[in-house]
Amino acid sequence: MTQDGKKDLVTLVDSASGQKFELPIIPGTMGPKVLDIRSLYGQTGYFTYDPGYTSTGSCESKITYIDGDAGVLLHRGYPIDQLAEHSDYLEVCYLLLKGELPNANQKEKFEKDIRTHTMVHEQINAFYRGFRRDAHPMAVMCGVVGALSAFYHDSLDIADPHQRMIASHRLIAKMPTIAAWAYKYSRGEPFIFPRNSLPFAENFLHMMFATPCEEYKVNPVLARAMERILILHADHEQNASTSTVRLAGSSGANPFACIAAGIASLWGPAHGGANEAVLQMLTQIGSKERIPEFIARAKDKNDPFRLMGFGHRVYKNYDPRATVMQRTCHEVLDELGVRDEPLLELAMELERIALEDPYFVEKKLYPNVDFYSGIIFRAMGIPVSMFTVLFAVARTVGWVAQWNEMIGDPHQKIGRPRQLYTGATQRDFVPLHARG
Repeated sequence: MTQDGKKDLVTLVDSASGQKFELPIIPGTMGPKVLDIRSLYGQTGYFTYDPGYTSTGSCESKITYIDGDAGVLLHRGYPIDQLAEHSDYLEVCYLLLKGELPNANQKEKFEKDIRTHTMVHEQINAFYRGFRRDAHPMAVMCGVVGALSAFYHDSLDIADPHQRMIASHRLIAKMPTIAAWAYKYSRGEPFIFPRNSLPFAENFLHMMFATPCEEYKVNPVLARAMERILILHADHEQNASTSTVRLAGSSGANPFACIAAGIASLWGPAHGGANEAVLQMLTQIGSKERIPEFIARAKDKNDPFRLMGFGHRVYKNYDPRATVMQRTCHEVLDELGVRDEPLLELAMELERIALEDPYFVEKKLYPNVDFYSGIIFRAMGIPVSMFTVLFAVARTVGWVAQWNEMIGDPHQKIGRPRQLYTGATQRDFVPLHARG
């Protein structure tokens, strides 16, 4: 906005006709301004072309801010490292959903509201038995979460704020139960029901690892590590899975279907499966002596090998979550007495060499959050097939918060991207007998 109250504008000139067009500039509270192109087609007859939407703002949001060049991640204005260090997951959930940190009474009520919904419908217990025992836990998650709309008809009206709130609480509360049961089912072990006397992360670990035949006490260091992992993955702006949730929700789909769509998107190895890929890469490298060989391969444009866990679509600096994750990794390994973890030593040496290599420094390929998280999960006894499931548990609140924000946005429309068509031009149908 200029000093005289007029909007800032950008003038476009059509080189073919010489005609000029003006488009308004919209500033945010932080970050780059955006060019409002909603009237572009009407004025010019042109659409924009932006594969992957990497230069397109698809929505207005007040939830999460990322400055990739500076390595900054803020939730409602609060730095992620402060939240991971001083907060707990349900407090961050409240922050993402409500916009402010809760006071003591608000926090107590919110935690009670979530505890009320940790159980799942008893018939869902039988629903698991329809899957093969070797089904991937993410396949189970997609199916079970999508099926929740068949069990909870009283929270499907997205026009009712109260029903949206109930659906939000149900999804956050039930996701750890659904995830832990997917793990138990894959192992042929009996389901462990939630214990609402336990904190969120501790309850999740208890459902994962307890058995009915003996008492299981969750290690507080591991519980705190899980708490941090959940916080670090709670939301990350308009990534692929969040955009999927918003796109599905723009059609008016029920919240359970939207979150199931997000889980399906997260399953991709380029998104939620990245920490699994890091472990596979470290296993492939095998020893410190072979690191230079694989560094050279990563720099070779003709070699398909990639250093997983380095670089990020958004961050062009050190991922702020990676610093917290690295410290947490050491705490977990020290607590468990893992003094000589070959993969950790290999990971640290790989990080050191890569950060001293001019190629990686120049391209700003810094370690991201996935680089250490897989090692933590491995040390905690969580199988590789569950890595992305844990990501889904954490990200549920981000998806839900973004979905709620979208529903309340007066400018929200059903998603309908345009395309650059390069196929055949119009042609007439030729009968079968006349075709050559």
